[in-house]
Amino acid sequence: MLPALLSLAIVAPVCAHDPKESPLDPVASMKMSRLPAGVQAVPFELTSLDGTRVKSRDLAGKVVLLNFWATWCGPCKEEMPSLARLQQQFDPAQFVLLTVTTDVQRQGIAQFLSHAGVTLPVLFDEDQEVSRSFMVRGLPTTIVIGRDGTLSGRAVGPRAWDSPEAVAMIRQAVEQAK
Repeated sequence: MLPALLSLAIVAPVCAHDPKESPLDPVASMKMSRLPAGVQAVPFELTSLDGTRVKSRDLAGKVVLLNFWATWCGPCKEEMPSLARLQQQFDPAQFVLLTVTTDVQRQGIAQFLSHAGVTLPVLFDEDQEVSRSFMVRGLPTTIVIGRDGTLSGRAVGPRAWDSPEAVAMIRQAVEQAK
């Protein structure tokens, strides 16, 4: 039996990626679903924690990462620091990171962010209209919207948003259509 196993190991192809070949798809490397080409993001307008109205049309020309979360979601809270670190790596003129919650306890959210030492924009989707329009079924859910307003990737579940793969994915999205 051992010689048969050894022969399988010898003839089995090696699946290592050669960086000289085509680069890995950054969306796939983040284990995100690719969305159909050309699908436009649904327009939205939400109020932020500080009371500012944020309109999606004002974000045109920027890559937008929308992260849907809740204070009761453990994995959501765990990924918040990595989202904040990702946000710090890009020019706000080219990349916007927005978190969206259906929570209504503004004071509780402000306390959570302060306690976590995280500064992220929080938008309130109290009627869950935006969450429904982006088909959020589980938390956290993250959507990446390209500079042209098309949906490019979707992640359900937590990710290391400050990882080299995440940075490469956002960098590629920023560089596209420049």
